[in-house]
Amino acid sequence: MNTIWSDYIQSIGTLYYSRMLRFSDIFKETYIRAFGIEQRRKILEIGCGPGALSQSLARWYPQAEVLGIDRDTAFVEFAAKQAPAIQFMEADATELPFEDESFDVTISNTVQEHIEPSKFFGEQFRVLKPGGICLVLSARRGVHITADCIKEQSKFEAEIWNRVEKYFKDNDQSYQVGQYYLSESQLPATMEQYGFHLVSTDYVTINLTPDNPEISKEMAYAMIDAGRREKLDNIEAFPHCAPGIVTEEEMAEMKKQIHQKYDKRMELYQAGKKQWDTNMSLTMVLRGVK
Repeated sequence: MNTIWSDYIQSIGTLYYSRMLRFSDIFKETYIRAFGIEQRRKILEIGCGPGALSQSLARWYPQAEVLGIDRDTAFVEFAAKQAPAIQFMEADATELPFEDESFDVTISNTVQEHIEPSKFFGEQFRVLKPGGICLVLSARRGVHITADCIKEQSKFEAEIWNRVEKYFKDNDQSYQVGQYYLSESQLPATMEQYGFHLVSTDYVTINLTPDNPEISKEMAYAMIDAGRREKLDNIEAFPHCAPGIVTEEEMAEMKKQIHQKYDKRMELYQAGKKQWDTNMSLTMVLRGVK
């Protein structure tokens, strides 16, 4: 059983609910244009995490068979419960358990930077059918503005975050998070190096701003609560990432203060007092043909 990523790097809740927002149906047409996979029948998502993107792909391409794989057992189990109609399985992206020329499309989201390129691209090239499409979604620098009521920290909260920061950074280094990051120019060149042709790039901007008038109330609530969940998940990770550094009583007080801040943000939204906080992500979409 492998739960390293969900225990030490990104929790199930943080990944699932943030990706549900980024791959919401309100952005469907933007992604469909960037992907350019039309009527392809068999899609493999590599590093599917808790399954949010796989669920969106199944909705957007109802004629296709979608399969999601991940090395993390907890992610795969969660994904299977959320979407039982989609097949999820535990597997390693560097040794895909599929025969040559098995898929029409491979797709990954923020996975490439963690895997050695020859294995990452080589295995996808192997399992793709001739003419198959490889899609690599890579997070680039976005715009992140936090509401003042959330940004403000008590002395207690600031002291706890300072206490655990080193341990989170050490975990990232220990598990080689982002070790193989490639720049915007290096990514397409590397894809070509491993045999893909007709390589192209696109960029998708996802604007998650609760106070935008075109955003529904339900979506705005989800955006605010996604931030709350991320902070709470980080606190839940303390015993794994920084064992013995924060007491149970301190964790409880941290959670209480987090809830108070996000409750205040929700009150301001409901009162129509706009904060214009935003989480604007920029995703590079790399596309190559076998």
